[in-house]
Amino acid sequence: MNFFRAAWRSVWMVGMFVRFGAELALTRPSTRKARAAWLHRFCASAMRGLGIEISVAGSFPERGAVISNHLSYLDIVVFAAVHPCVFVSKAEIKKWPVVGWMTTMSGTVYVERGHGGSAMRARAGMQAAVDAGLPVVFFPEGTTSNGSGLLKFHSGLLAQAIDGGAPVTAACLRYELGEDNGPGVSVADDVCYWGDRNMLGHVFTFLGLHGVSAKVRFAERPMEFSSDALHRKQAAVEARAAVAALRTNTFGEGEQVAGEMHHF
Repeated sequence: MNFFRAAWRSVWMVGMFVRFGAELALTRPSTRKARAAWLHRFCASAMRGLGIEISVAGSFPERGAVISNHLSYLDIVVFAAVHPCVFVSKAEIKKWPVVGWMTTMSGTVYVERGHGGSAMRARAGMQAAVDAGLPVVFFPEGTTSNGSGLLKFHSGLLAQAIDGGAPVTAACLRYELGEDNGPGVSVADDVCYWGDRNMLGHVFTFLGLHGVSAKVRFAERPMEFSSDALHRKQAAVEARAAVAALRTNTFGEGEQVAGEMHHF
């Protein structure tokens, strides 16, 4: 990890937050599409500025739900950089300084984990985004891993999307390091964010890396579930299998047990 690169990029990122935060505060976009477009510009600019290459296979759906594996806080930036969209995220983020205000203003739908009926309450926001013609992205694993495999998929949000009649498209994400960043540096530990790592420390280390790239693959068509939302557990199993198939076909990764988890 290059300390000076990390320090310079940290300063640059602060400038990005100031610039795009000021734009958001001044314009206060009133529609979901305008908010998603702002987030898209912000994230695309951040990826370009950090030199992170994103390659995409398949097409980002224009509407409906998109489900993916979950590796890092970077996942949200990558998907938003590819296409304007709306995310479903844990409610705690809403309380984070600056970031919470920006995610709220950009149209994020929040879900309160551990509270009964939270997925059902999030359904209205998801449906409003779908009705506005925007794709809604969420991560059924509910937490990040080191990328070695897929965790169990939770069924709550997925059932709400299916019950609302939204098409559900599987996606898969992977990160790579195309350049040598020194001994002990790996995608699993320094790009993926999981376990009990300190977030600020991880972000600083990540900003010092070079040669980072992201690969995203979307399924050719929405999923066809064997049952309706009443059989939500079966739907979650089928959704996990669809994402696992993309991992295998795209990255040559078989089924493995994912590493330690971190809620994000």
